Amino acid sequence: MNQLQLFMPCAAGVEGFLADEVHRITGLTGQDLLTGRGGVLARASWRDAMKLNLHSRLTQRVLVQLSHTPYRSERDLYEAASQVAWEIWFTTKQSFKVEITAQHSPLTSLNFAALKVKDAIADRFRHKTGVRPDVNTQWPDVRIYVHLTTDTATLYIDTSGEPLFKRGWREDKGDAPLKETLAAAMIAASGWDPLGDQPLPLYDPCCGSGTIAIEAAQMACNMAAGAQRRFAFEKLLPFQGHVWDVLLQQAQAEERAPTVPIFGSDVAFRMVDFAQRNAERAGVAHAVQLRGGDALQRMPPCDGSGVMLLNPPYGERIEAAGVAGRRAQDRGDTSLERGPRQGRETAQTEDGGEFFSQLASHWKKNYAGWQAWMLTPDLKLPSLMRLKESRRVPMWNGPIECRLFRFDMVQGRVRDKAPVAAGDKPASAQG
Repeated sequence: MNQLQLFMPCAAGVEGFLADEVHRITGLTGQDLLTGRGGVLARASWRDAMKLNLHSRLTQRVLVQLSHTPYRSERDLYEAASQVAWEIWFTTKQSFKVEITAQHSPLTSLNFAALKVKDAIADRFRHKTGVRPDVNTQWPDVRIYVHLTTDTATLYIDTSGEPLFKRGWREDKGDAPLKETLAAAMIAASGWDPLGDQPLPLYDPCCGSGTIAIEAAQMACNMAAGAQRRFAFEKLLPFQGHVWDVLLQQAQAEERAPTVPIFGSDVAFRMVDFAQRNAERAGVAHAVQLRGGDALQRMPPCDGSGVMLLNPPYGERIEAAGVAGRRAQDRGDTSLERGPRQGRETAQTEDGGEFFSQLASHWKKNYAGWQAWMLTPDLKLPSLMRLKESRRVPMWNGPIECRLFRFDMVQGRVRDKAPVAAGDKPASAQG
């Protein structure tokens, strides 16, 4: 188990950050660590697979590649699965499930393809032991993934189980919570490093249920991302409990008191309560300060400069709450309507300009010297804010293509007219 081929999928745009993280966790370099499309490939040990599950904040899963073969039909998939030594990974007493994904596959039915792989696994066990394992599509002990391209089939066994963004602490959440892996990707893209020589304070003024602030606080405390959850590898045959116990003990010994303040606030006090409870479950209530308040009114939470990192809710509607929403309603603006969350005002994305321009004015007046990073699917956000971004990072939130914009706050008045956003290239900061 010292020469496994691992694949760690991640959100599009995060591959480079994930490769850096895998290097920090495992020390792998060169041909043992390759950045691919939609994930990272690594030649690593079983122990590395467990460490990656425990410590990675960016990958969605840690998969072990067991087969990579050409195919033309479902029969080829059956043969490929038949050649894998499934019996060294799990027993007939455990249930399994086959999941299949494809890109430009010539096969007409992925369900039938998955059925053929399932049959091959069951037939191999029956041939070897006289008994076959059960299939459980809801809560399987073992998850097997098949990925098809135009002419190749790759079979994986999953060592993670539940997706790794499920850290085990978030029970209270709002309507459209940010996944923990994406929050960590935003932090990585911003370059914020709480363990560096001179870390800057971090503040999320639209914190919702606290995902960004809590991820940052765990990083500041050097806490392992997966320390509070279980993993699928604990049910696989190569698992050795004493090795895993050592990894957990090492992770716990490396935890530390935070040396940089982290703040979060939200206009909905109900969400602040959610964030506080989540922080307590995550073990970082002492490391993050959470408050209620309108983003258009809250002053900097500390002296000096810092980093703001936020993901204003978007989708069909973007929340333009507080002062901007009330003023629009006072004018009888029909583009604004009462939102679903305890009276919070909401605005259609294309009509959220007043909120964002007022936010930019507030920041430029009161947050000089701060960096502000905002994740949004709206490429016109800099124009709405009447600011020029100093950086834009492509990043996907599930199927939604987004940009993480960086704005450098300089004292002064917001420009009356903003330039049209250019292509996805860094641009100089302007006030």
